[in-house]
Amino acid sequence: MHTILEKKQMSSAVFYLRVTAPGIAKNRHPGQFVLVQLDTEYGERIPLTIADANAEDGWIALVVQAVGASTIKLTQKEVGDTIAVILGPLGNPTHVSKVGTVVCVGGGIGAAPLHPIAQAYKKMGNKVIVILGARSKELVVFEDEMRKFADEVIIVTDDGSYGRKGLVTEPLKEYCEQNPPPNEVVAIGPPIMMKFCAETTRPFGIHTIVSLNTIMIDGTGMCGGCRVTVDGKTKFVCVDGPEFDAHKVDFDGMMRRMKAFKAQEERDAHECRIGIY
Repeated sequence: MHTILEKKQMSSAVFYLRVTAPGIAKNRHPGQFVLVQLDTEYGERIPLTIADANAEDGWIALVVQAVGASTIKLTQKEVGDTIAVILGPLGNPTHVSKVGTVVCVGGGIGAAPLHPIAQAYKKMGNKVIVILGARSKELVVFEDEMRKFADEVIIVTDDGSYGRKGLVTEPLKEYCEQNPPPNEVVAIGPPIMMKFCAETTRPFGIHTIVSLNTIMIDGTGMCGGCRVTVDGKTKFVCVDGPEFDAHKVDFDGMMRRMKAFKAQEERDAHECRIGIY
């Protein structure tokens, strides 16, 4: 069992949970994720990226968006409650090295998995520029955490309620056009955002990494639910990723697969809210 040590609401449907997981905290690396299961017998496995961790104190931080039945139930838990199973760390760590200037782009709650990656780049001696995007001001997350170490933080909102009005690709393109351009770009967020970040950096030949959050069941490559096409080959996000070269990912195919699951997820969430299960 894993005990919830801290809970805070970051936006209308996004929650931060700090939970005990000493083994995972000791062994995790930036870019990795866990599978969370609320019930050992019937519980769905939810893939969540590790947003932060403390090996000495034995905790990890998870950021959860309440969108489906299981995530709603998870966000309804309080400090002192327990989570039955947290499996991890899973996936391949981010390959972090000293390259020069790195632009880290986070869309919505993509800022959470981006946080430890951007931290790691800074610790390696890189200049780190963070671009955070959201639909509106109240949906911007991890701004304060990023400002603690980033050389520059740019906020972009769709409605202009905070920071610049527009899309994250606009300041990203401006940095790409600078001389010299960034040495590397990391983009994490909704698939459509990552797709257009990749298309923004492609003409400049800037190495761009994305972290994919696809449908995932077992987390060991057995079910095939998280399969994506990368450079014309089938890959599994749970064991081959979650990070891939953005310029080689078939984002359109990935979005078609994810859309097929969305309607059922919305039905499950509605039934959970009205108390059917």
